[in-house]
Amino acid sequence: MSDVKSGDKVRIHYKGTLEDGTVFDSSEGRDPLEFTVGSGQVIVGMDKEMIGMTVGEKKTITAVAAEAYGPRQDDAQQDVPREMIPAEIPLEVGMQLQMQSPEGQVIPVSVVSIGEETVTLDANHMLAGKDLTFDIELVEIA
Repeated sequence: MSDVKSGDKVRIHYKGTLEDGTVFDSSEGRDPLEFTVGSGQVIVGMDKEMIGMTVGEKKTITAVAAEAYGPRQDDAQQDVPREMIPAEIPLEVGMQLQMQSPEGQVIPVSVVSIGEETVTLDANHMLAGKDLTFDIELVEIA
């Protein structure tokens, strides 16, 4: 039986949890996640743990924030004038929106707070600043 090495295409089942046990993502009920090890398709903390695994092996790993979605960045949160958001969008705290940078890049943001004149938007990934735990099972080396 061969071990996973960088450049191998693998298929895994996984369950991702936060420190408090909350499940934030899982492949349960879906096809296994497929990616190429070492290609940057998944977070570093998971990617590096694949090396040396064999088909059928299960393990639990922890990806610290720096090897997951990075630290939270305070400057990624900003207030924008309420009138810059189309009136037909019924704003709610926690809602996900897409903004566009001056260069045309789409930036996903979440609504943090809603005031009379401003709306606070956060461009941090929702898992930024968090250590993530994954239960993984290597299903296949393609």
